Amino acid sequence: MLEISGLAHSYPDGHRAVGGLDLRVDAQQLVSIVGPSGCGKSTVLRCVAGLQRPTGGEVRLDGAVVEGVPGNLAVVFQDYSRSLFPWLTIRDNVALPLRRRGVARAERRRLAEQALNEVGLDGAGAKYPWQLSGGMQQRVAIARALAYKPSLLLMDEPFGSVDAQTREDLEDLLLQVRARERMTILLVTHDIDESVYVGDRVVVLSRSPARVIADLPVDLPGQRDQISTRADPRFVALRAEVGRLVRGGSLQKKTV
Repeated sequence: MLEISGLAHSYPDGHRAVGGLDLRVDAQQLVSIVGPSGCGKSTVLRCVAGLQRPTGGEVRLDGAVVEGVPGNLAVVFQDYSRSLFPWLTIRDNVALPLRRRGVARAERRRLAEQALNEVGLDGAGAKYPWQLSGGMQQRVAIARALAYKPSLLLMDEPFGSVDAQTREDLEDLLLQVRARERMTILLVTHDIDESVYVGDRVVVLSRSPARVIADLPVDLPGQRDQISTRADPRFVALRAEVGRLVRGGSLQKKTV
């Protein structure tokens, strides 16, 4: 459903962030993207989202070239505190994109409540963001994306600003949501363990200018948990391979 061909991007100061990147993502896949710090992962995601026009190549979503922000796409950012409006209730934050779509008020409320239930926040709709913990606020951001019913969900290091226990809870929530909604997800993360734990594939980018140096299938059971999955020898081997590549392994494409 997503095809990136020869994607390149250079900033006005001359910095070349992305250099000829190719990637295909099938419907209902969860693809993790990792790479060295500053390699251009977020730039790739912004180009896919239509928030930034690439200087070369193209992005196609469901066969159509992305030239602006697609209507069937949602983004969850790392900084949940800036993505929620503090003067709106949790319910209204979740329903806001639906309002802009022209969905009737009663239906907006129903979809917002349904999405909040899906992320474990039933009963929190009348509260405000500042009344919730960081992990709960990020659940609100995920609920807002779910209520929108996107065909493609982009996540830019969405769990990087929460503590370790909350991060694990949100990783499991992501897997549950993905299984229920059967949505396609592109996840940018700097956490190698996370990339393997949640992904169907792990795509490793080179140092800037970013290009794909490895596209590794994750051969783990669909049902995963934080204890047994991380102890699985296949998980241990794959995270070691991803770590080696991120830290400067061969630029030849590899599979495991």
